[in-house]
Amino acid sequence: MSIPSTLHWRRMNMSLSTFFANWCSHCRDLAPTWETLAEVMYQAAENRVEDQPDVHKYSDEDYNEALKVELPVLVGKVDCVDHHDFCLDQAIRAYPTLKFFVDGEEKGVYNGHRTVVEFTHFIAEMEKEHKGHKHADLKTEEIKEIATDRTVQTKEHEDYARALSATRHQHQPSWAEEQHPGCQISGFLLVDRAPGNFHIQAQSRGHDLAAHMTNVSHIINHLSFGKPFSNYFIKKGLQNTPAGFLETTRPFDGNVYVTHKEHEAHHHYLKVITTEFDPESGTQKKYDKKKGFYKPLDKNRAYQILQSSQLSLYRADIVPEAKFTYDLSPIAVSYEKTSRAWYDYFTSLMAIIGGTFTVVGMLESGIHTISSKKRR
Repeated sequence: MSIPSTLHWRRMNMSLSTFFANWCSHCRDLAPTWETLAEVMYQAAENRVEDQPDVHKYSDEDYNEALKVELPVLVGKVDCVDHHDFCLDQAIRAYPTLKFFVDGEEKGVYNGHRTVVEFTHFIAEMEKEHKGHKHADLKTEEIKEIATDRTVQTKEHEDYARALSATRHQHQPSWAEEQHPGCQISGFLLVDRAPGNFHIQAQSRGHDLAAHMTNVSHIINHLSFGKPFSNYFIKKGLQNTPAGFLETTRPFDGNVYVTHKEHEAHHHYLKVITTEFDPESGTQKKYDKKKGFYKPLDKNRAYQILQSSQLSLYRADIVPEAKFTYDLSPIAVSYEKTSRAWYDYFTSLMAIIGGTFTVVGMLESGIHTISSKKRR
């Protein structure tokens, strides 16, 4: 089936359909397997028709109708390039997407291994689930044997099929939205001391994503450069920095960037400023046994960030991505905290007092001189 028609699906009790795009590399890889799966279904239907006692009396038209009736599962395909709106209604986000329908209603999404044998096992399990294990007319039991005969022809094929079968239980037949709230990324990147960028893009090993269905809205819980600060360091180690210094090293924390339209994504620009400051008071110097003296304390280093963000537009065929571009500032900042000894304050006080006496003496001398002239 290549034309999306709910009527066609309702005529067939069960159907497995692939939603694909002609530019999708994974779809092209799947195409030969999909054709073989359709042939397996047709062969199973032929076997059931041939077992009927009056098959020799069938005309060509009757024989074709009997094949349709005995077809275990309708294997269909929908080109989402030609039927864009229909695929939107089906919420197709990536290609190929394989959906199982019963009487026209979606009952599951296939996420397992893409081999003919694995497809037939999935179909058989879905039929048992919806018809019951003891149903008298289970049409899919035979297709597993036919698929094995057609595809497992060497010892290597047999070992490969056995390996896939061992991991079959790890693939759930359906997609539960509540189990996939989004991606959470955490970790570290080693970057050179030179301008650069890194980006976050949704990808899949087995699918090509639909660009118009890809939304990279994101929350940045934490982003900083350099070694992460411990709680103790935040409390004690930043005593020699200005108020609000910690916030300048992580300006993205807690920011939400939502994309409301298709083919858009936020790009972030960061100016990274190297900042040095004295260690906290009470830090002990390290003694160098070879040189016989204490080493001077190394300054702590952190990186302040000046950030800006903007929405960027993408071509319709490019999957949006959250991009971070950073540049190192050629100017570094150094904070030093100094204090004066008590005798410096005493010397300054004496200087002020002495200066006061000097000024008062000069004023007194001037006033005395002026008054003496007036008397004469």
